[in-house]
Amino acid sequence: MLQDQYQRVHDYLRISLTDSCNFRCNYCMPDEDIQSMPNAHLMQADEIEIIAKKFVDLGVKKIRLTGGEPLVRKEFPQIIQTLSKLPVELTISSNGVLIDKHLNALKAAGIKKVNISLDTLNRESFRKLTNRDQFEKVWENINLLLENKFRVKINVVALNGIIEKEILDFVALTKDLPLHVRFIEFMPFAGNLWNKDKVLTAAKMLEMVKKEFKVSKLKDEPNDTAKAYQAEAHLGTFAFITTMSEHFCGTCNRMRITADGKMKNCLFGKDEMDILGALREGKDIEPLIRLSVRNKHAALGGQFTQDYTKAEADKIENRSMIKIGG
Repeated sequence: MLQDQYQRVHDYLRISLTDSCNFRCNYCMPDEDIQSMPNAHLMQADEIEIIAKKFVDLGVKKIRLTGGEPLVRKEFPQIIQTLSKLPVELTISSNGVLIDKHLNALKAAGIKKVNISLDTLNRESFRKLTNRDQFEKVWENINLLLENKFRVKINVVALNGIIEKEILDFVALTKDLPLHVRFIEFMPFAGNLWNKDKVLTAAKMLEMVKKEFKVSKLKDEPNDTAKAYQAEAHLGTFAFITTMSEHFCGTCNRMRITADGKMKNCLFGKDEMDILGALREGKDIEPLIRLSVRNKHAALGGQFTQDYTKAEADKIENRSMIKIGG
């Protein structure tokens, strides 16, 4: 069991397969010429398997594969097939554009849940946000997942000045489709031009939704990061991830491994443990894993306080989101 000094048990691991992505979202990695890490710096497929097995031995029950965009990794089918043999719930996060090419591999690996990042339902807004004209393809693949009985969550970064025009449309989607839409408060990372005025809080978004729909609060599961709701007579649900306005650090059970094999005990934390480096030197990685968990801060990586309006993005020491892995 992996337990930190605040008695939080950590049993959920997110593994980034790559820092490369086939989109260029303007709040994440807008630079077309951004350099991804060379393959030799990435965890190789067999190394991912060894590291994942160690975490499972230490009590991990769920593994989510992230990126960048994990489906651009050429070894993706091999990696998920290998990890599917572990006694864990295996899930992925994706931008959705390559889902059709990997559908059979996902099914063969027994993956039942997929998170798709989609910040707008408007084709032109999608093109401006991602610098790619791929909305129709992503939407086709979302429907393909539903047709094949996957549980699909839609992750929406709630950017102030954009989401207000679409929040009701996203909730309306859940009427006839069993989608689970999650609005994520905009969070500060290196290079994403965050400022407090870009944050639209969950409370304000919920107020907007309640003006149009009759909604009920759903029961949240232990360790949930999202506060879930359902509009009356709707098949799907919607939720808010309140990282900025109401953090949920007190019940956090998450750990992250970056694509280059560094362990992060918090999305916002600056501290990293070089798991891959130790593995390649033939060292036992368990002591590093335990030390990383033990050193976890009480909240928000120790970098800012609950009052997000006082956060100074330029003083936060961290990687960019694309380099962390979501």
